[in-house]
Amino acid sequence: MGVALITPFREDESIDFEALGRLVDYQLQNGTDYLVVLGTTAETPTLSPSEKKEVADFIINKVKGKIPIVLGVGGNSTNGTIEELKTKDFRGVDALLSVVPYYNKPSQEGIYQHYKAISEATDLPILLYNVPGRTGVNMTAETTLRLVRDFKNIIGIKEASGNIVQMDDIIKNKPKEFMVISGDDGVTYPLISLGAVGVISVIGNAFPKEFSRMVRLALSGDWQNALHIHHSFTELFELLFVDGNPAGVKCMLHAMGYCENKLRLPLVPTRITTFEKIREVLRQLNIKC
Repeated sequence: MGVALITPFREDESIDFEALGRLVDYQLQNGTDYLVVLGTTAETPTLSPSEKKEVADFIINKVKGKIPIVLGVGGNSTNGTIEELKTKDFRGVDALLSVVPYYNKPSQEGIYQHYKAISEATDLPILLYNVPGRTGVNMTAETTLRLVRDFKNIIGIKEASGNIVQMDDIIKNKPKEFMVISGDDGVTYPLISLGAVGVISVIGNAFPKEFSRMVRLALSGDWQNALHIHHSFTELFELLFVDGNPAGVKCMLHAMGYCENKLRLPLVPTRITTFEKIREVLRQLNIKC
């Protein structure tokens, strides 16, 4: 289980590095296998370039190599991403997570050429990230498998298309060492049953111990106990995203006392009704809030 870390903010919208440090410690102490830094859940589009560097440097220095760091690097300008790869200091980074280009809706050949250029610009391992609900375009199984076969440093994909048939197609036809990783907490259990190797999780921000245990049980074939944990979280899975990500998980972490319930516009906190539902589910799970 990798965790897509949030970026905690103070009420004045400055980055709360004290809270971020607490969250990183919480992950290190509770079974998280790796951290995904500056992904979607970190509200990265609202961070300035200097803030992104501060956040990445802070987490890398805090982790001190105890677990791997996957850094989000990507965008809808191929040249801009390549420039970042050539000029940024990647010491302490173990792999990159790079999203399918968004908004400008490239063709499948455009997506292929985008990742080809990125792959040739770095020696770091690359995880593809397919999330058509955010990017406006789906990377097909055919394009994914073409990239995997052509570029050795493309080592896996965070698949959040929601299309189980497509994900199964990738798992069925991929090289053995290529990793298919769930990009959606709610489908992690069934996706592991098909051959996925884990998840890059949002709910893991709040429940790293419990959710990483579910992943490990499923990977070891203990389906019944894994299913019990999966089912204990099904209501939270829905509440996490009903008002957008990371509004749900920030609300949850706020209720648990880890950070302020603050986001940067255009994102806003969850509705009061959602907040109360989250608090009730946390109480049912015997979580203090």
